[in-house]
Amino acid sequence: MEGGSKATLKAVALITGDTNVRGFIHFTQIPNGITHVQGKITGLSPGLHGFHIHALGDTTNGCNSTGPHFNPLKKDHGAPSDGERHAGDLGNIIAGPDGVAEVSIKDWQIPLSGQHSILGRAVVVHADPDDLGKGGHELSKTTGNAGARVGCGKSNAAFMWNSLTYASLLLSRYHWPSIICLEIVWEDVHQEN
Repeated sequence: MEGGSKATLKAVALITGDTNVRGFIHFTQIPNGITHVQGKITGLSPGLHGFHIHALGDTTNGCNSTGPHFNPLKKDHGAPSDGERHAGDLGNIIAGPDGVAEVSIKDWQIPLSGQHSILGRAVVVHADPDDLGKGGHELSKTTGNAGARVGCGKSNAAFMWNSLTYASLLLSRYHWPSIICLEIVWEDVHQEN
């Protein structure tokens, strides 16, 4: 980059799971630092689902090995708009009656580069709504009492694909019948001047 210009950073997560769960998430970090998360996940039960970035990208023991929410600043769980929250607290996604969740989130605490980058970490979808740390349950301040980890994914080796052809290959290749296990494949961070 010439003249100190700032770059837009991009990544993509391809999501696949049990027989019905499929989707994609695009991450775009604009020069002022905010990251826009956009995508679509299908095959979910209708309603709210807690949606978080977890600390680890390890899914060797299913969703149980993804660790806690990504929390580099050691804060309590909260809503995405709260000052006191985990960096990985992205609130809820809403699946309609057709089981489709359209994702559109803007967040300052999930950069695609630097010390607190989310690349290589797991994305987890929970069975229940996230209470955003305000539910009064013993788990509210740690997990949002969002219930079981019904879907998870790990980030794999980086790829330089800018085509949904690669996404289609992955979506048709993987299938885990026993649990919903969302596999995340991050594109190499792409810079645009």
